[in-house]
Amino acid sequence: MNDKRIIFASNNKNKINEIKEIFKDYEILSLKDINCNIDITEDGNTFYENALKKAKTIYNIYKIPVIADDSGLCINTLNNWPGVMTRRINSLSDNKRNIEILKRVEEKSDKSAKFICSLVYYDNKNIIEGKGIINGNIVSPRGSNGFGFDPIFELNNKKTLAELTSEEKNKCSARYLACIELNNKIKNISL
Repeated sequence: MNDKRIIFASNNKNKINEIKEIFKDYEILSLKDINCNIDITEDGNTFYENALKKAKTIYNIYKIPVIADDSGLCINTLNNWPGVMTRRINSLSDNKRNIEILKRVEEKSDKSAKFICSLVYYDNKNIIEGKGIINGNIVSPRGSNGFGFDPIFELNNKKTLAELTSEEKNKCSARYLACIELNNKIKNISL
């Protein structure tokens, strides 16, 4: 890969900015940048399988290395639900989804949970994963920053993700940790 271009299989501006900040040695292209608007069904059993499927699908069309991600919330007492089903329950609004989660853990003594992000690089020769995990607990909603599960996910510092600034959240998110790991790994291959 002489021109150091990598497609990041997303149109989410926040994700793209985070990737660009960490992968500074590469030209990161979003799906919008390459006029790609396909919707890839995430039907894998793991975050890794879903991310790899997205990366391979995009690579096979454009023949440019791809980074793709899949992530979700795993609640320990609910057998890691919603887990890989996280995106599939996104048809609900953030508030309704969070109310559903709070109902399910209400009577449980264990409210521990984790965010997991699998970030996969694929270039038809190499498959490399960066993985990030942050641990916390499900709590009543607090904070007005962020989106999704952020108001109900409390970190070990007793703040929810929604109580952090964007900068603070970006430096401790599962995606950030996965990005750092993946960036360190792909530096060691000859692109």
